Amino acid sequence: MSVLGIIAVAGRVAGETVTTDPQGHVITNSAYVPSLTEIVWGGGAAVVVIALLVWKAGPPAKKFLAARTAKIQKELDAAAADKSAAEAEATNIRQAKGDIAAERALIIAEAQAQADALLIDGRARLVTEVADLEARAASDLVAAQGRVGDELRGEISRLSSAAVDQVVNGTLDDATHQELIEHFIAHVGAQS
Repeated sequence: MSVLGIIAVAGRVAGETVTTDPQGHVITNSAYVPSLTEIVWGGGAAVVVIALLVWKAGPPAKKFLAARTAKIQKELDAAAADKSAAEAEATNIRQAKGDIAAERALIIAEAQAQADALLIDGRARLVTEVADLEARAASDLVAAQGRVGDELRGEISRLSSAAVDQVVNGTLDDATHQELIEHFIAHVGAQS
């Protein structure tokens, strides 16, 4: 039996005349407004169903909604805590960034001071090395002058000896040569 059939039976029990078609379907007078019997029995059934739902499904629904509300509140609190932590971190980063600029300036100043010190030290070493090189060059020059002088004297004596031999051999005859040798022997014999 269909719902409409039940309503038709209920309407007969209530004393209302119900019109049905040949297949047993209930026919109403209006397409939009149901009959009074349908309103009474449908309203009563709705009240019973709603009461059962409130009685049996109400507490679990309340519990579900309370748990959902608590979960959402927990997520909101966590988001607020995360936001405050992120803001604190951003503040720390901004401070560190300022510190980084100060550190960079300090490091650059230290590097500049070290470069200046190296430059001054390098210049001092160069001055010292140049003075040492000049002193060494001066002593090498004096030594070279001494060597050149000695070599020149040696060359002059060698050349003068060769020239004397040439002159002596060219101007001396055998008699003068013999006389010089005898004079030399006599002179050496007198000294011994």
